[in-house]
Amino acid sequence: MEIKATSGKLENLRTKAVISFMFKEDKKFNEDIMTLDKLLNGSISLLKKEQKFVGDEGKFLVVPTFRKLKSEYVIIVGLGNRRRADLDTIRRAGAYIIRKAKELRIDKLAIDVKNLDGIKEKEYELAQALTEGIVLGDYRFDKYKTKKDESKIKEVDIRVSRRFKNISDERISIGKILAEAQNFARDIANEPANVITPQKLAEIAEELAKEYGFEVKIYDEEEIEKLGMNAYLSVAKGSANPPRFIHLTYKPKNPKKEIAIVGKGLTFDSGGLNIKPGDYMRWMKSDKSGACAVLGIFKAIGELKPNVTIHGVIAACENMPDGKSYRPDDIIKAKNGVTIEVGNTDAEGRLTLADALSYVSELKPDAIIDMATLTGACIVALGEYTAGVMGNNQKFIDEILDISEKTGEWMWQLPFNDKLREHIKAPNADVLNIGKTRYGGAIIGGLFLEKFVDPKIPWVHIDIAGPAHNTSGWYYHPPGATGFPVRTITNLILEESKK
Repeated sequence: MEIKATSGKLENLRTKAVISFMFKEDKKFNEDIMTLDKLLNGSISLLKKEQKFVGDEGKFLVVPTFRKLKSEYVIIVGLGNRRRADLDTIRRAGAYIIRKAKELRIDKLAIDVKNLDGIKEKEYELAQALTEGIVLGDYRFDKYKTKKDESKIKEVDIRVSRRFKNISDERISIGKILAEAQNFARDIANEPANVITPQKLAEIAEELAKEYGFEVKIYDEEEIEKLGMNAYLSVAKGSANPPRFIHLTYKPKNPKKEIAIVGKGLTFDSGGLNIKPGDYMRWMKSDKSGACAVLGIFKAIGELKPNVTIHGVIAACENMPDGKSYRPDDIIKAKNGVTIEVGNTDAEGRLTLADALSYVSELKPDAIIDMATLTGACIVALGEYTAGVMGNNQKFIDEILDISEKTGEWMWQLPFNDKLREHIKAPNADVLNIGKTRYGGAIIGGLFLEKFVDPKIPWVHIDIAGPAHNTSGWYYHPPGATGFPVRTITNLILEESKK
């Protein structure tokens, strides 16, 4: 799909559909649509009245031109209340538009953001958000379907003021890179466990390294053992598919900062000996979503080349029941020397992350971020669409939360406190891998991870258990993997590159 900026008059655009927007507060169309309305003998106003179109979000007014214009349709898209509108409103609109265009078999369209009065963001920012929504909303994981939807959008022109055309093209390019990187993460996360094994995940990392010139190290089980990653290795013992520890590095010439990103990489989680019930084991292919986000972020930075050194680390494995599996009450020593008593083998992701966080702490980066589908408790606390954010540095947490508001990847801070720390004290080791209470489970998971991070390094833990995968779809996320939070973390890296 080609997406580019344009600055021509709406009535002169050679396209299949001209698309504009309307808020609920608008009493009339903007001047450019009124011009088209006159050329169509009042058809737009007439249909608006007949269909009682008032600008509700996601609603459409579709007006055929009957060859009176160079376009076949004029389409007005509702944006809802102006006072609530932001960049994500436009991102969502991009997804609505692309679906409607496919429904109408329109393969070329022009979308007007020049007349979007009432949103404080610049036209080029709106153009980027719209691009992200279009590319994300157009995504489908249909690789294994024998019958596919063949409708495709060939060309999208985004109309802006002439003075903003060049910068809009730049921002459209960034938006496309970010959205395609998120779709790349979605593709990997949507693949089933019989396709994406730890070895396959490592191969994808190697392919990225080859394409973009990253450094890459892949450690097998013998090397993992030599590194002292016994917590991670214990989780992997029960699987016929051996673990792979992945370390990608992007190094610009004169980096301003060094950041490590860690993704939970359970290519499948049965629960181990504390096996999950069948309903809870479904969709456990998504337990690698944090790892997939790391790979998506690396695809984006390979294209955008920020001036920040980035380490991407994934402790990839499966958690399966077997005679070699680790057991409840086992005591394991992690890479940093902390001993862990196993309360439940289904709290496995934090064991793999314990060694991964210990590993990146030894690299002494300026900051660490981990992303993990860690706890069902986070879904109970915040719902299916919001990630829980925790960490040891409030400034760093706030920075991520501020960016997430702009990207539409919803996050909310959960508080650490000493009373919950008491609940991970183990009877026979330094720390227990589950809490002694059923309450505050997401925070307890974060407090466990805190034990494996150098306290001098700013660290943020993002529990993506809710928004990483969904079965019904919402906004620009079709059913399946979402690629959350690729755009937020990539934008954070881009911001650090500017400092």
